[in-house]
Amino acid sequence: MRALGTDPTRRTAGQYARATVQRIRLRTLVALGALAVATAALGRIFGLHDPRFIAAEIGLLVIMFLISHFVLPDVHRRDRGASGEEHVGALLDSFCEGDWRVIHDVTLSRRGNVDHLVIGPAGVFTIETKSHAGPVRVSRVHGATLEQAHAQRRAIEGVTGLKVEPLIVYSRAWVDRPLAVRKGTRLLPARMLLRYLDQRPIRLSEEQVETARAQVAQALLDEQTRLARDRRYLTR
Repeated sequence: MRALGTDPTRRTAGQYARATVQRIRLRTLVALGALAVATAALGRIFGLHDPRFIAAEIGLLVIMFLISHFVLPDVHRRDRGASGEEHVGALLDSFCEGDWRVIHDVTLSRRGNVDHLVIGPAGVFTIETKSHAGPVRVSRVHGATLEQAHAQRRAIEGVTGLKVEPLIVYSRAWVDRPLAVRKGTRLLPARMLLRYLDQRPIRLSEEQVETARAQVAQALLDEQTRLARDRRYLTR
């Protein structure tokens, strides 16, 4: 999935997560295909009863076992996460028109990745999407998850100079205390997200909204430039 045009603020929701899933799947298929071809070649060259062919067969079976127990569950988890980001992203795309702006998949090196960044009259919001299927107990949300949300908040505050509210949005799960705040982070299900944003009091002018969006766009462009420079340096 590609970014739309050259504007870094036009990335699609879940773009990085979906690309990661596809990359892992492709590498897994290529690795399995190469091992299968090598095993078959050993059988043709040395015979089906040769110890080298038998060892290669055993090795292939072991690798298939490891893939099924470790790689495939990770791919499934990442795929579910990408689907969650796409779902929340679609909601935000339908909402963020007029005075509101949304930027998906905001990646700032050493500052973390923000699934969705919303900027509008009510302020600036970072959204970390979670795709857990089961019920979520707010009191039991892991501290690392809350710290991740705050790291995203600090990253965007550092770029815009504005106060940012971190949100954790569950794309599928039931939340026992929706809209509750824990350690400065608000937790809510996706079905309540748009209403929450729409009901916030006005804090920013239209000029401030556009300025903040432009600052984030410039930070993303700077990051793209840095990455391109690093790639050129590594290929010398």
